[in-house]
Amino acid sequence: MGWLVIGGSVLTVTGLCLLGYCIFSAFKVKRAGLDDAEMRIRLQKIVAINMGALFLSVLGLMSVVLGVFLS
Repeated sequence: MGWLVIGGSVLTVTGLCLLGYCIFSAFKVKRAGLDDAEMRIRLQKIVAINMGALFLSVLGLMSVVLGVFLS
């Protein structure tokens, strides 16, 4: 079950990298000084990526835990 742990680790790290991307993107949008409507549109796209990244991280962590329990 080592492949499950390694695959889960890759998913978790990918999710964490995407979370970092979301953080830096949100700071960039906030500093851009856009009007409220444009800022809201851009932040909604970032929130969608953020939710996907969290889901990916959770799946990865569940895979790691399952792999550790089964090995």
